[in-house]
Amino acid sequence: MIVCYHCAHECKLKLDQIGRCGVNKNANGVLECLVYGYPNALQVDPVEKKPLYHFLPNSKTFSLGTVGCNFFCDFCQNWQLSQSKDFQKDRYYLPKDLVNLAKQSGCSSISCTYNEPTIFLPYARDIALEAKKEGLKNIWVSNGFYSKKTTNELPDFLDAINIDLKAFSEEFYKKLGGKLSVVCENLVELAKRDIWIEVTTLLIPDRNDSEDEIKKMANFIANELGTHIPWHISAFFPAYKATSSMPTSSQSLKKAYGVGKDAGLKYIYIGNSNIQTPTICPSCQGELIERRGFFANLKNLNEDGVCKECGEKIEGVFHE
Repeated sequence: MIVCYHCAHECKLKLDQIGRCGVNKNANGVLECLVYGYPNALQVDPVEKKPLYHFLPNSKTFSLGTVGCNFFCDFCQNWQLSQSKDFQKDRYYLPKDLVNLAKQSGCSSISCTYNEPTIFLPYARDIALEAKKEGLKNIWVSNGFYSKKTTNELPDFLDAINIDLKAFSEEFYKKLGGKLSVVCENLVELAKRDIWIEVTTLLIPDRNDSEDEIKKMANFIANELGTHIPWHISAFFPAYKATSSMPTSSQSLKKAYGVGKDAGLKYIYIGNSNIQTPTICPSCQGELIERRGFFANLKNLNEDGVCKECGEKIEGVFHE
């Protein structure tokens, strides 16, 4: 028997057994990542789509994902990848191959996204180390459900991460196959490291959108991570097994925005909606970054992240 320490499940695998994620296997006493070299999705995205709003704004990121996940969210927006166990093996991509594709596409970074990067950790790490050699930044979009071993490894190769804070209830997380306490502990630990962090919450009507729960999330971010951490409040649309749920209303999104502001958060963004939320200077209230969809215009912010009007330093990474 061997233990997979990629995520916080720490699956104990007997010979030939595959972990809960569906992609890590005990192969003759050695842990094998079955999707190593086999991304199921490759695409060039604006970095704002991750979403990352304070990390190389208006740049392109080379996005990749495999199949599988260590969570089982019935509302997953990328369920075709995350909840699948079937992957394409018609072409094998070495980490160097992906880095070359990213450079050819004019990307400033590589993003492991679409499904949970933790489950293909050996591949994600090798890609990131290769990318660093070529001067590219590394991004993860993740659920934050890591083992302590993985949490300690991430600063070695990761530059930025957007972590889903899916709710503020252990009961909610239990249904997904995770633990809120683990995600919170990992967020607090990563906030101490040299990794740029942004947080996203998919607001689902009648499941995680009560005023009390939103307050708890906003206060956790403000008090435990920092008021400078951007919080993305994203609108839910019926998907996967949650097709009977209603879409998130504009009123609910605006209410959550207000709760976040009351908690002292400087940067709150509404996503997956036609409500535009530019980056506002917390000092002079001037508009720093104008956004239309995924297009960003550094209107009153210089490349060092300083407001041109009042000289306030804005937290983030604004140049390569």
